[in-house]
Amino acid sequence: MSALRRARWLLGAALALSWAPGLRAAEAGPDAAAFRKVTQSLFEHTCSACHNSRDADGGFDVSRYQTLESLRSERARWELILAKLRAGEMPPAGVEAPRQQIDALIRFLEREFARADASAQPDPGRVTLRRLNRSEYSNTIRDLLGLEFRADKDFPADDSGDGFDNIGDVLSVSPLLMEKYLSAAESIAARALDSGPLPNPIKVEYSIKLQNLQRISPSTVEATHRFDYDAEYDLVIGCTGQRAPDAKPVTLGIWLDGKLIQTTKVEMKPSGLVYFDPYSEERARLALPQGDHTLRAGWIADEFLATLPKEQLYQPKVNKFISSLTFVGPIARLPEQPGRKRLLRCDPSTGDACVRSILSALAQRAYRRSVSEAEVTQLTRFVDQARADGQSVEQGLALALQAVLVSPHFLFHVERDDFPAAAGRVHRLSDVELASRLSYFLWSSMPDDELLNAALRGQLATNAGLDRQVRRMLRDPKALALAENFAGQWLETRNLASIKPDPDKFPEWNPELRDALGRETQLFFAWILQNNRPISDFIDARYTFLNDKLASYYGIPGVRGPEFRRVALSTRERGGVLSQGSVLAVSSYPTRTSVVLRGKYVLQNILGAPPPPPPADVPALDERAASSSASLRQQMEAHRSNAVCASCHARMDPLGFGLESFDAIGRWRTHDGGQPVDASGVLPSGEAFQGPAELRVILKRRLPDFARCLTEKMLTYALGRGLRAQDRPTVRALSDQLAASGYAFQTLIYGVVHSLPFRSRRAEDAAVARNGG
Repeated sequence: MSALRRARWLLGAALALSWAPGLRAAEAGPDAAAFRKVTQSLFEHTCSACHNSRDADGGFDVSRYQTLESLRSERARWELILAKLRAGEMPPAGVEAPRQQIDALIRFLEREFARADASAQPDPGRVTLRRLNRSEYSNTIRDLLGLEFRADKDFPADDSGDGFDNIGDVLSVSPLLMEKYLSAAESIAARALDSGPLPNPIKVEYSIKLQNLQRISPSTVEATHRFDYDAEYDLVIGCTGQRAPDAKPVTLGIWLDGKLIQTTKVEMKPSGLVYFDPYSEERARLALPQGDHTLRAGWIADEFLATLPKEQLYQPKVNKFISSLTFVGPIARLPEQPGRKRLLRCDPSTGDACVRSILSALAQRAYRRSVSEAEVTQLTRFVDQARADGQSVEQGLALALQAVLVSPHFLFHVERDDFPAAAGRVHRLSDVELASRLSYFLWSSMPDDELLNAALRGQLATNAGLDRQVRRMLRDPKALALAENFAGQWLETRNLASIKPDPDKFPEWNPELRDALGRETQLFFAWILQNNRPISDFIDARYTFLNDKLASYYGIPGVRGPEFRRVALSTRERGGVLSQGSVLAVSSYPTRTSVVLRGKYVLQNILGAPPPPPPADVPALDERAASSSASLRQQMEAHRSNAVCASCHARMDPLGFGLESFDAIGRWRTHDGGQPVDASGVLPSGEAFQGPAELRVILKRRLPDFARCLTEKMLTYALGRGLRAQDRPTVRALSDQLAASGYAFQTLIYGVVHSLPFRSRRAEDAAVARNGG
């Protein structure tokens, strides 16, 4: 046995032994008498009235759960019973609740489940070989070569499983995706190494007259254009019209793919020239990466538009508006070509030693591990073949780079079983495998040189070495990927890009507002993470992140300028993510709010208790009647009168009604359809509230449920797989650590990184291996 393999074996043995104290210290299991003591009276006198063999409300018949053995054989059902007892959902309102008996059963179940979990054989599970998703691919190209590549524009959408799009079981590789990989590799390699002359500039016009320019608001237009080179381009913004002689200048903003990249002041008053339709142009020189990009141009914070009647918005003698966007280029190559700089660590024309050095460094970074001499030799053959065909060394390097970018070692998260003949054996990941898990968890990208070198030196094997890297990585701007990819999917704010509120009912909705709402939630999540705030801030923080436009939209005074900043909330109208417009918009219909969608959202994403899918024959709500809060409540009452619907709607509807003070795009309101908004509710536990502020107080009392929900989602995202029964001990331990720290958010991050499932894996079962699983 080699020294390295023996060291790994010893680490695996130590890992298994670390669970032994739990085995030895675990309490002896309860006897049948103890089980009957906490269940018999409660089941017979309270539960059996509804949950008997004849009625079996909710599919639950207590007669099936009257033996101690059922705790093991029906663990999932008992977990559900425990959750409902904790939440006060059972017994239902109107049924006397014997509090002492219920509390005794809760304590018994918690103690017994903890004992059973401590006695279980440690099992970290195993992650299916999974490919990079679109976000990970784009970020990895950025960090490997310094090039922007929009995989979300070029590749088919990733499937999602267990709430996230990085789950190995659903990340299939279709023939279409393979074609896209080949095409992308060729394009990226050319961009990384090409230094030849650019073609002559061409002009492409998008205008209202040509009907190929999209007007997304009275002040803003946008067009999507494919740029064939990483280069500088001229953008000509055509403006039609003029305002009064005393008109003030307005700030013109230019956005690239939703991000503001340039601003300039534009004169709006007449120029003094005499012409029929006043026309002027504004020009900007932009450095743009190759690919499909959406350019948007518009006036920022233009107060004049609010004074104009709708029919005068596009009258040239009254108003000045943008009527065309024209792209001219490519003009010149970008001053620095980051792809060449990162790839060519020496001059390849000096000989084979330099070529091998270039390819060795490239492969090590791209494959996220050390590479063998044989692997480097395979790549040098592409350079040799290019020379034999009369091509340059750089053209050969481009071919080698293409080969790297379509290699499974680049496209997939590769983790090897150290003991392939020992099915089910638990072993630690190698340090380089752990480095990849860590970087794709925190950054959605490849390890940087410092992390990879630390892994190659064996420094991630110690808790101190691992913690040192986590601290550094959380401080890095790339940690914003957690806000974009984890929070964007957990809170569903990624869906902002696809929702389309009814423009007649919600004319205020536009891309700037949509982007601002999404930015608020991203910055809010990032602040809680970076400052290690308690996770209770997600429920009821007394601050948020606003710029002047979004503050005005929310009715919050005193915020000036387009920059987002942390703003204290002085009223109880808003607080936490459930009052942010991004969450409220994605949990609404295009024409109205939905108490069902919002109630389900809270159950699923905050309390971790999602309702089952509705029956197929449930009738839709009457949209016309649902225009008023009163009639909406009446329809919900009708839903709850149906026994099939009642159990779920009794949980969802009050939570949804608690958010009715916000309309379908997140604005505060006191009336809806001429009726006063009633945002009151009573939860199945009997807890009553008036409005969202009081609802948040109740949700904060359920912080342990939220902690467990957030733990399950974070662990799922970090592992790239759904959770199973064997993950219960990990979820319980992480939730307990989080509570012990005062619910400080970073405790969860560190806990996940140090957990058994994150640092280890179970060897593949022999039957699965034979079938290629």
